Amino acid sequence: MTLKASGEIRGFFYGSVYFDPMFLKEKEDRRSTSLLSAESSLLLMVDLQEKFIGAVTGMEDVAKRVSVLTKSAAHLQIPIVVSEQYSKGLGHTLPEILSLLPQGAPVFDKLSFSAMDVPEWTEAVRHSKRDQIVLCGVETHVCILQTALDMIQNLDAQIYVVEDAVSSRKLSDKESALHRLRAHGAQLVTTEMVVCEWLRRAGTDDFKALQPLIK
Repeated sequence: MTLKASGEIRGFFYGSVYFDPMFLKEKEDRRSTSLLSAESSLLLMVDLQEKFIGAVTGMEDVAKRVSVLTKSAAHLQIPIVVSEQYSKGLGHTLPEILSLLPQGAPVFDKLSFSAMDVPEWTEAVRHSKRDQIVLCGVETHVCILQTALDMIQNLDAQIYVVEDAVSSRKLSDKESALHRLRAHGAQLVTTEMVVCEWLRRAGTDDFKALQPLIK
């Protein structure tokens, strides 16, 4: 190891590599901006409706994971915005999930596949002032895909798609949609990733309250 200057160390060589102490000093917070934060997140629940039970692959498992996300978001006071696709024909949000929503969580009906085409929905998203947007629901290759791509283009926000909390009627459609979303900059995450990143650390009251959901 060779010091570059005597007295106060301004840097040093290790072999042929020079290390600048500016890159070695402690920082107040080294947390990656890619990791989710409860204070910055918004949960968007897309079209988890009654008529999709039995039609969408693994819908029951998706509903269970969305329930975990909903309970966690509600506990951590993370806002939730819900959409329903043509509720007159497809029914409303599954009652077991609807009952978990915090009071006042907005639910918007839509006919367009992209929820961004609904001005009231888009206003609710913008009004939240959250810049980490977490998407779950169905179907991955239609409403999730179009909503996410529109948000990537039009919002100054990071878009996260919860891979194990979305689905389609055909798994090949889901896989193609996830591949396309990743290529366009969406981050693919899992339910447990989301909850643990929201919690950030173990041992807290919040962790003890939500740990049973992710065991």
